[in-house]
Amino acid sequence: MSDVTINFTTELYKYFQKYSIREPEVLKNLREQTNTMSMGHMQVSPEQGQLMRLLIELMGAKKTLDIGVFTGYSSLSVALALPEDGKVIALDANTEWTKIAQKYWEEAGVSKKIDLILGKALLTLDDLIAKGESGTFDFSFIDADKVNYLNYYERSLQLLRPGGLVGIDNTLWYGRLADPEVNDTNTRKIREFNEFVLNDDRVTMSLVPIGDGLTLVRKK
Repeated sequence: MSDVTINFTTELYKYFQKYSIREPEVLKNLREQTNTMSMGHMQVSPEQGQLMRLLIELMGAKKTLDIGVFTGYSSLSVALALPEDGKVIALDANTEWTKIAQKYWEEAGVSKKIDLILGKALLTLDDLIAKGESGTFDFSFIDADKVNYLNYYERSLQLLRPGGLVGIDNTLWYGRLADPEVNDTNTRKIREFNEFVLNDDRVTMSLVPIGDGLTLVRKK
């Protein structure tokens, strides 16, 4: 037992990955391609994708949101865990990145489970709400522009059923949040978001120190 979270050395992290990760080949290939890109650091870690797959299975989720697709690792992870009649509504505005995602969705045989909607995510979420989709989603994953995190969060809560789960990425923000000298816009917005969620009595929550920080929020 330990009363603090263990500090990962490079050697321990390698051990952790070796003995904890079961990464399907298609996800591994996608991750390796994305890592060659200049923005490859935006991709979720394999252990985070695996945790999301486990959560989807535990919940028996069927209908999910992916807000911020990038090259598709998170949406593919979720789709692989969904039943055959499951659905991911994937939102992004970048056609170049999402073309890579679509290639791997096809390769994995899950493209029929994923509906990609290109455009401004907030407008799409508002459209889903206007069409009566509130309370019908099981899970939402937020990994998009940090300035709108609170907006994505509020709309996700409205679209989720009671007992539904939101996963929010980057809530440790490369350690910058703990440095009072760092006050750029993204850092400030994530600090504000974390404080808001901590005090939100509509949900139960836990910030999990995996990847760059994954906050899990369950709608009461």
